[in-house]
Amino acid sequence: MTSLAPPARSNKQSLRRRSRWSWAWVVLSSLAISGFFVGQYAQGTLNSLAHQEVGLAADYASRPLPIQIAFYLHIVFAGLALALGPWQFAKRLRGRRPRVHRGIGRAYLVSVAIGSATGLLMSMFSTVGLLGFFGFGALSVLWGWTGWRGYRAIRSGDIRSHQAWMIRNFALTYAAVTLRLWFGVLIFVQLPFVHGENRFDTILAEAYAPLPFLCWLPNIVVAEWMIRRRGLPALHLTTSPTPSPMPGRGTASGRAATTD
Repeated sequence: MTSLAPPARSNKQSLRRRSRWSWAWVVLSSLAISGFFVGQYAQGTLNSLAHQEVGLAADYASRPLPIQIAFYLHIVFAGLALALGPWQFAKRLRGRRPRVHRGIGRAYLVSVAIGSATGLLMSMFSTVGLLGFFGFGALSVLWGWTGWRGYRAIRSGDIRSHQAWMIRNFALTYAAVTLRLWFGVLIFVQLPFVHGENRFDTILAEAYAPLPFLCWLPNIVVAEWMIRRRGLPALHLTTSPTPSPMPGRGTASGRAATTD
């Protein structure tokens, strides 16, 4: 009689390898983008960087001082949240160093709070108009809201809900990575079809236009799939119907049930 134990073990080992590789990819991509995200704006003032056409410097160099301050706060704290976020999902860190896990979590949520508030303000000055306002604005609101829900869940001792909300929250944090991935893909697919003198400017404008929504909507879908796969509390579009009382039951039993 053959045993099924070895195949089961091999399946578990393959799942663990996939999990480690995917987590390693998230860590490396997050650190790379956060370093690039912050580093490119640490090389000079917005005016000097605008002349060099660095990132979004030209879009915010002429804005009022409070908007420029919000821009820098967003760069620093969104980058910090992206760098800290993956470590919240390290099982060994949670199990062996719970104090470190809590400390990183607090720093992460503070970074999310500042990053989401400044991101909402920046969305009002997006270069893609209403698409940027609604897309990046919705991202900022959901980013802050999911972080708040994750904080409230852990304060009330609901660990499973905390895990689910933090998966959703980091999926929104990871939009900084997916935005750049989608940007590269959308530039590449246009190359064979766009021609003319201002070809590259046209390609960049067309590639950037859908990013305010494209950078985070697929992330939320994947996050909800991961939550359901792990058996964590998932979101539901509809509520379960309230069961109606069984026929033939008297009103006395109903009154008794409501007074218990």
